[in-house]
Amino acid sequence: MIYITGDTHGRFKKIKLFCRENKTTKDDIMIILGDAGINYFLDERDELVKKHLMTLPVTLFCIHGNHEARPESIKTYNEVEWNGGIVYKEEKYPSILFAKDGEVYDLNGKKSIVLGGAYSVDKFYRLSRGMHWFSDEQPSD
Repeated sequence: MIYITGDTHGRFKKIKLFCRENKTTKDDIMIILGDAGINYFLDERDELVKKHLMTLPVTLFCIHGNHEARPESIKTYNEVEWNGGIVYKEEKYPSILFAKDGEVYDLNGKKSIVLGGAYSVDKFYRLSRGMHWFSDEQPSD
């Protein structure tokens, strides 16, 4: 099955409960539309999040939003083929996938093109409060 949720901002309790209630497996796909919060700190805190997510009985397919680094900017991610398109994946976290913009994926017989990200006006607000801002988090021209 394929399931869809919105931004998680690094909080995955609802997904954990959903997986338990629906008895999901790694064959099931949870699409996270927007700010997943998986590559936010770029340090051991992200690693802890990823280790936790690997315990969930579901494959996460993340379509980037704002407020976190793009996987193509992180050296540990590789491009691999998945469901007819290219995704970004780290070898040690095989059930956490990030969509590549412009790719077309076959999701249970339905073709879907992915274009993630959105313009955000909160750059200066976030910077003034010590929050992260990534130069590549906005869509390119």
